[in-house]
Amino acid sequence: MSGGRRAGARTVLARGVAGAGRTLGLPVVLLAVWWVASADSTNIFLPPLRAIVEAFGQVWLSDTFVRDVVPSLWRLGVGYAAALVVGVGVGYVVGRWSVVRALTGPILAYFRVLPAPVMIPVLLVAVGIGDATKLIVIAMGALWPILLNTADGVRAVDDVQLETAAAYRLPAWTRHRLILRAATPQIFAGARQALGISIIVMVVSEMLMSTDGLGFTVIRFQRTFAIPQMWSGVLLLGALGFVLAKLFELVERRALRWHRGATGREESR
Repeated sequence: MSGGRRAGARTVLARGVAGAGRTLGLPVVLLAVWWVASADSTNIFLPPLRAIVEAFGQVWLSDTFVRDVVPSLWRLGVGYAAALVVGVGVGYVVGRWSVVRALTGPILAYFRVLPAPVMIPVLLVAVGIGDATKLIVIAMGALWPILLNTADGVRAVDDVQLETAAAYRLPAWTRHRLILRAATPQIFAGARQALGISIIVMVVSEMLMSTDGLGFTVIRFQRTFAIPQMWSGVLLLGALGFVLAKLFELVERRALRWHRGATGREESR
């Protein structure tokens, strides 16, 4: 029995190592190529990767992380969470009732193509330059993928499920839960898109109207010609986006385990 457990542990470890290799293999290779190709660079705007890594340690492994990265993550989390709550709620109503869908169709078609950063001048006048404006911009950018995917997912729920729930006279709240559960894969698809948009909008808003945060720090380095430090901020943004995407993937995998089982698409790793 203990031998079987050890064999199972080795299998899990081997899968973990293989998964890490697939995930990190190409980025490591690209960084190695960048390191070698830029080693002798004398271009002030394209410094050697060695100098960028040194600047990374000096800038971000200090109190700058708490002063600039933590506020950015807080804004990202609050804005994204607000978009998730509003997007799922409104998307459910739009997808569930055709009358609401017909009434809101033109408005949704208009706002879905309106870039969130274009609202920054309006919000600066109406709300001010504080965190509230940044949170609203982030939430607006992330809202539409979640709302529209939720509405599509709710509309696509199999009529047989709805008829079965009605035949069994299930309570209204239970029926709503069943519909939301069936739409969960589509909701997660929209939430995944919204996460990337939230990061982009967060950086843009901090570049234009902030005195702290990652976007502000990167643009400050650019304006003072601290080029290696600027590139270190770009690398940090990419790393944070990568980590957040992987964390989202873990949550999605666990939340949609039932869906993979129902469709026969079991996890391969």
